[in-house]
Amino acid sequence: MPEKQNISISRESMSDGTIYPALIMNALSTVRYPGTGKNIVEMHMVEDDLRIAGLHVSFTLIFDKPTDPFMKSVTKACEAAIHAYVHHDVEVEIATKALQAPRPDLPDLLPGVRNIIAVSSGKGGVGKSTVAANLAIALARLGHRVGLLDCDIFGPSIPKMFGIENARPYSESIDNRDLIIPVEKYGVKVLSIGFFVEPDQATIWRGGMASNALKQLIGDAHWGDLDYFILDTPPGTSDIHLTLVQTIPLTGAVIVSTPQDVALADARKGINMYRNEKIDVPILGLVENMAWFTPAEHPDERYYLFGREGVSRLAAEMNIPLLGQIPVVESICQSSDEGEPAALHPEQPTGQAFMQLAARVVTQTDRRNAELAPSTIVQMRKPENT
Repeated sequence: MPEKQNISISRESMSDGTIYPALIMNALSTVRYPGTGKNIVEMHMVEDDLRIAGLHVSFTLIFDKPTDPFMKSVTKACEAAIHAYVHHDVEVEIATKALQAPRPDLPDLLPGVRNIIAVSSGKGGVGKSTVAANLAIALARLGHRVGLLDCDIFGPSIPKMFGIENARPYSESIDNRDLIIPVEKYGVKVLSIGFFVEPDQATIWRGGMASNALKQLIGDAHWGDLDYFILDTPPGTSDIHLTLVQTIPLTGAVIVSTPQDVALADARKGINMYRNEKIDVPILGLVENMAWFTPAEHPDERYYLFGREGVSRLAAEMNIPLLGQIPVVESICQSSDEGEPAALHPEQPTGQAFMQLAARVVTQTDRRNAELAPSTIVQMRKPENT
């Protein structure tokens, strides 16, 4: 609402029925933009197109971005200020425009991205982010252009795995849009909400806020040309997953699970989500993480701590390719915590397993693209009233 000030505006100013531009501008000078606390006149937010015809007033408000969160409230406050300080019978017509070009729609949203792959798990704690990070690095080591988006808004872990927790991405003006420039490390372009929030503070957002943040990381970033855009999704099936399939066309999904029955039950839910007729995203394959434990001093020994071949059996049962089995070694946890993922060391068993996984993902993606139609975004329709 407009801020009440002692300014030289009175109803007597319109005693002859004439509205003067100065009256309108003085009234608008009482409206403050919430983002800065300054009034919109001194911020040059009122375009030089003020038109007055009797009791009809029209003008344009200028905002930096088309997604400005205060656009509606400032517009209403301007109308209220004119009614309060000029005359309550004035008919106000306010247009808005943005200095920055709007976010493009498909197919122009990510024009340089060839394949978008979601790495998912039905259950937390199965090493999905570890698989996503190492898959991205392994694909880059195979010579592909790779981007990695940490889609876990509430529990981002990719910055730590890459050793870039202190990175603060900047923006550049590209094609009349301010775009976030991803952080590059190990040949991978990386973005995460973890770059923009304090690491020790919980992200307490409603679902809509999280979804909007994710859309910004996708559509308001300069990803450039990518052969593979890897999405590290949060565990389970949530609003974030729906936002993804409604925003960008997923080429396919990779499902990560550990071998034990409780994890396999949740993996089935993840598979069913993508296979739902309303979503219909191809499953490229399954990854069995923590398949067995191998002591560093006895590389030929295998101990099946979480069950044996559980994901392999699930893959055969559901007619889905098994993309890889990743062993548990002490170094994989240590290297992730130190920001040096195992895929950087293909001479070691775990690094070799991730390189093999990447090669199989490439094979399955090529096969999917040859056999199936290009992906489209999911159109979720509300049920009709009966």
